Amino acid sequence: MQDPKNIRNIAIIAHVDHGKTTLVDALLKQSKTFRENQAEMAQSLIMDRGDQERERGITITAKVTAVRHDNHRINIIDTPGHADFSGEVERTLGMADGCLLVIDAQEGPMPQTKFVLAQALGHGLKTIVVINKIDKQGSRIEQVEEEIADLFLELAIHEDQLHYPVYYAIAREGKAWNTVPEDSSKDSDLSVIFDAIIKEIPSPDVELDKPFQMLVSALEFDSYKGIYAVGRITRGRIKSGEQVAVVKKDKSIVKSKVDEIYMNLGTGKNTVPEGIAGDIVELTGLGKVQIGETISDSDNPEALPVLEVEEPTLQIYIGPNTSPFKGTEGKFFTGNQIGDRLIRELDTNIGLRVESSGLGYLVSGRGELHLSVLIETLRREGFELEIGRPQVVTKEVDGKTQEPVEELIIEVGQDFVGVVQNELGVRRAVVKDQFIMPSGDTKLVYELPTRVLIGLRNLLLFKTKGTVIMNSLLVGYQPMGTPLRQLRNGALIAHETGTTTPFALQNAQERGDTFVDQGVKVYAGQIVGLNSRSDDLDVNVCKEKHLTNMRSSSSDGVVKLTPSISMTIEECLDFIESDELVEVTPKTLRLRKRELEASKRKRRQKQTA
Repeated sequence: MQDPKNIRNIAIIAHVDHGKTTLVDALLKQSKTFRENQAEMAQSLIMDRGDQERERGITITAKVTAVRHDNHRINIIDTPGHADFSGEVERTLGMADGCLLVIDAQEGPMPQTKFVLAQALGHGLKTIVVINKIDKQGSRIEQVEEEIADLFLELAIHEDQLHYPVYYAIAREGKAWNTVPEDSSKDSDLSVIFDAIIKEIPSPDVELDKPFQMLVSALEFDSYKGIYAVGRITRGRIKSGEQVAVVKKDKSIVKSKVDEIYMNLGTGKNTVPEGIAGDIVELTGLGKVQIGETISDSDNPEALPVLEVEEPTLQIYIGPNTSPFKGTEGKFFTGNQIGDRLIRELDTNIGLRVESSGLGYLVSGRGELHLSVLIETLRREGFELEIGRPQVVTKEVDGKTQEPVEELIIEVGQDFVGVVQNELGVRRAVVKDQFIMPSGDTKLVYELPTRVLIGLRNLLLFKTKGTVIMNSLLVGYQPMGTPLRQLRNGALIAHETGTTTPFALQNAQERGDTFVDQGVKVYAGQIVGLNSRSDDLDVNVCKEKHLTNMRSSSSDGVVKLTPSISMTIEECLDFIESDELVEVTPKTLRLRKRELEASKRKRRQKQTA
């Protein structure tokens, strides 16, 4: 049995792309967790095992692993760095006693850095700062250290939280130092980080002689073992085969039995006969359990405080596909099938909210990325869906409607500063700060309503030729502002159902940019492009070029088409207006008008004019 004094529970927290998961990779490899000939030794982003995580290059769900060092067991919680998945951070920090705060040596503290540090300090976690990527061109270690100190001064709850060790690392190369190295190219390893974890992070404060108690912080699923309930044992101990009581969220109690106990090591799970207070374990055999429920001693059922997470800020409509092409690609089409799947998602996605709305559902999350990952997951599972325009989630305070407000940090080259300022000015964003970075780029800090961010990212990427970097974080609520005028141009809408032709597309491209290629089936009411003007325009993209007696096919000129614009799910959500939908199938993304018939759309426009 592991001595609790030799257990360390740490969370790795950071802003997105500051090197958090890369540091976990290096810790796993240098702890000798894997044999030299194991595949993991040649892999990167070892803990990001999901398809979307690898494709997008981000951590989406928090993962628990463990390594051994000097007779100590170090449980590591790898958390997401993107603000949209901050619910994952909130639900897992309770399992830790300390954290490694990873910060980019060039970028310094960013919006999500502030959020995760506030969460860690709020949980009373001992913090070790790791300034990463010190070899990066444009690194500014001294300034970053000052910014970190200012951040701790702002967020610290107790005076002792202002005292934190700082280490310097190149996680990609598995190197770290306790002082800034004169030559970072020389050989080194992560020994100082391992030693710091053992020395600085306290061992769990345990009560082994008290009745067993554990909060379910995560769930994993296996087709053979069923549900794994993941959590840190708060007190007591548990053996396989013992009876337990599951205290549900409504305070009801369900008796159950623990089949097996697992503990993580590297990427694998090992069965153990017993878990003790301070351990992070996975229990099977408990049947239907949920995150936030308490597993306790059978004779002394006592609930732990329920997990509290921030409320969602963005909402979309998800319903069954109603287009003329419905049922041609997917396996699941009905509203009931979609609803059942969304309800199952709530078991693990605690930042999500679902409520019924007509044929479909209103689904609320932390941001467009959070919601688009869900949509992509459903798509890959064979669902056909239609998605409405994102809307902010408001709340009532003293009888007045309030909307979420975010801090937006933009980094952009000097050539595009004017473009960014103009677009943010149109959206009535408030400038909080502006300065030149050592790299020569300009950093702009704005405060603006969340609804203003919808569609902004893709617009700025287009106008800055893909060079802009944007990060935002929820900072509070304010009274609902006046509606924004439509900033997007009108749509090119297919006039009839058929197959697109080169001749017709060439004519359409004289009116704007197209979203479909030649030889593609489209239906009347489908959006096939973006008009160069502000109004919607019906176009025929299926028309054939007819030959006459005056011309022959051999004398016709060659049709030259501009490549069509292809959009991701996030870009589609950014694009659509309130009278439009995104049609999502396993193979295709289409944009469409809610009302497919042109005559009905025109009558409705006259009625609302």
